[in-house]
Parts: sequence; structure tokens; C-alpha cells
Amino acid sequence: MVCSSCPRNCGIDRNKVTGFCGTTREYKLAKAYLHPYEEPMISGKRGSGTVFFSGCSLRCIFCQNHEISEGLQGTCISDDRLLEIFFELRDKGAENINLVTPTHYASFLPDVLRKAKANGLDIPIVYNSSGYEDVEALKGLEGLIDVYLPDLKYFRDIHAKEYSGVRNYFSTAKAAIAEMYRQTGPFILDERGIMVKGMIVRHLCLPSLALDSKLVLKHLYETYGDNIYMSIMNQYVPMHRAIGHEKLGTRLSASQYRSVVSYAASLGTRNCLIQDSESQSDSFTPDFDLHGVK
Repeated sequence: MVCSSCPRNCGIDRNKVTGFCGTTREYKLAKAYLHPYEEPMISGKRGSGTVFFSGCSLRCIFCQNHEISEGLQGTCISDDRLLEIFFELRDKGAENINLVTPTHYASFLPDVLRKAKANGLDIPIVYNSSGYEDVEALKGLEGLIDVYLPDLKYFRDIHAKEYSGVRNYFSTAKAAIAEMYRQTGPFILDERGIMVKGMIVRHLCLPSLALDSKLVLKHLYETYGDNIYMSIMNQYVPMHRAIGHEKLGTRLSASQYRSVVSYAASLGTRNCLIQDSESQSDSFTPDFDLHGVK
């Protein structure tokens, strides 16, 4: 089977070799647990049933999960074991099943997700990704994903190339997010404020890129208005290859973040999530210890 899960289009048989993502056809997981620190309508009071996949289609120099995205920490499991993990998280009280960085498995996930729903998995499925997605692969997930949680990292591709190793990020992510919205439509929250349908688009503000951040938010609000949530993230901490970097080697200043948030308010957005400066800590990065996987 020639892999077409992500826009890299490696064109290789992942039953035999690894792709750019660093993984084969087997699911490779690093952790599965109840995550309390996602957006409020994702984590709720009980936590989001978060499943961390190893490997990635991007090469972000500041990646907080670099041990698994590039270091490939984790263990390979069968489709049946992944299905079991979903139900184990559900039985622990998870608000949803949150698939983190599933992009490079997008073409393989429909079968296991159909089985999960057929076997009675009755909580939302969240697709939590970088936004760098193949539209045709996303179409294969229609009816199986309840909530999309993509990033929109950059507006200008010069930054995407320099910091994430990809040339066509914005056009690709723009098309992917449009497909995600086509599938879900405007968001729906249940009586407890948990999102059961819809989309939250995340944007991590980076040092010295306030203008790019504003262009991202302008595009999102002009395209989707208040039919989606925008999550403006203030949790940047220099990590991985960004440590000591000329431009990204510092934390985001309070004035830079306020500038971006003020701009979002000037657009008229009502459904916008923001973070305080306490989020700028590596203590929120999980320990990828295979908890919940084996």
C-alpha cells in the first residue's frame, strides 16, 4: 500500500519501510491517559482521553514533544490494542478520545474508528493535529471524527520553512481546515460545556512573529467567524533546537501576546480562548512513559 496519509506523499510501502514521519504501518504510541490541560471544552472536569502517536510529518525546531515526534520514543501496538485503549480511557471517565498527531496514520485510522463506534464507543473522537493534512485522507475520516483540533501555525511560508521544515504549510493547512469544517459545521457544546461537534483552531504565538499571528487570526475569523473557537496559545518555551536560537531562543513577551489578543478582540471575535503567562512552562509537557499503552 503506497502511503498517502500526509501531504509529504512519500509514496512508499509502510508495511515494509518507514516514511518521512519515521513510522511504519503499525501504530506507535508513547502515552494514553486523561489529560487535564487541554482547552476547557475538551478536557472538561474528567480529562481528555489523550492518545499520543509517535512520529510526525513536520520538523518543528521548537517541538515540545520532540522525544516522540522525532526521537520516536514509544512502542508499536496492533489495531486491536488501539481499540482496547479507546475503551479503557472511556471506562476511566474520559470526556473524549483525543488522537494527538495522528496525521501519518490518517489513511489507516478509519477501520479502527469504525470498529470503535460499532462496538459502542459513545464519546466524541477528537483529531488533534498540526494542520498539515492531506484533504483526501481527511475525507476518509468523514463521519468518524466529531471534533477537529488543528493548529494553524503560520501564515507566511518563509516561517514554515525555517521553523517547521515545510514549504507549502499555509495553503495546505488552509485547505485541510476548510475540509474539517465542512465535515463538522458550527461547533456544538453539550449541557456541561463539552464540545461534541465542531472545531477549535490553535495558534501558538512565537517570539517576533506577532504580525504573522495576526494574519492567521484574520484569515480564521474572516473565513469562519464565531462558528469555530480560536485558541491563542501563550505557552511557548524554547525547547529542542530552538534553545539558543537567534529568533526563537527567548520566551514570548507579555506585550507581544497582548498585542495579538487585542487584535483578535478588534476583529470582533466572541469565541476566543487565551492563556495567562503561567502556561509558559515545560511542566505541562507529558512524561512519555508508555503509561496506558502496554
